[in-house]
Amino acid sequence: MNQKKIGEFLKELRKEKELTQEQLAEKFYVSNRTVSRWETGSNLPDISTLIELADFYNCDIREIINGERKSENMNEEEKKNLKAVAEYAEEDKATLLKRVRTTSIVGIIAVVLCFIVMLTDDSDHLPVVDFIMGASMGLAFSALLVSFLYTIDILSKAKQSGKLSKKMAAIIITICAIVALGCFIAAIFASV
Repeated sequence: MNQKKIGEFLKELRKEKELTQEQLAEKFYVSNRTVSRWETGSNLPDISTLIELADFYNCDIREIINGERKSENMNEEEKKNLKAVAEYAEEDKATLLKRVRTTSIVGIIAVVLCFIVMLTDDSDHLPVVDFIMGASMGLAFSALLVSFLYTIDILSKAKQSGKLSKKMAAIIITICAIVALGCFIAAIFASV
């Protein structure tokens, strides 16, 4: 903290308001000498007076402590940083949407395949037809499950935190396989 710089800044602020040291001293109930000491940097105002000065000069306390107004470069740098954060968030959102879109497309293709098989199937169908119907319905339900897990952020957060371990991936794959197997068995029993 550079007291001399702070003092010069306080003097600059006072002059912007077109006040003399005496007039400022009257407003803050201090002596002319106290204002002079603030502006030379030999003394600094106490914190309560500093807050009142910041309010009076319509500036930030940090500006007074730094002895300068926030520069345009600082504002531009802050804007650049905020823009980078926003771009990162957009990329993250786009990645999530791409994953959900991909699993949804897989699910839709599986459902369409199942309906095509159902519509083209005759009464004496083969076990292969049952397998295709069961597998496609299982795949559709699995895609729906994965999309759901992505939308509630379980998979995204687990992946970002590094906790999407092989064990968790195996559990998700097992659940999807059970759903697919259940659909396959249901298709077989439905045909009997």
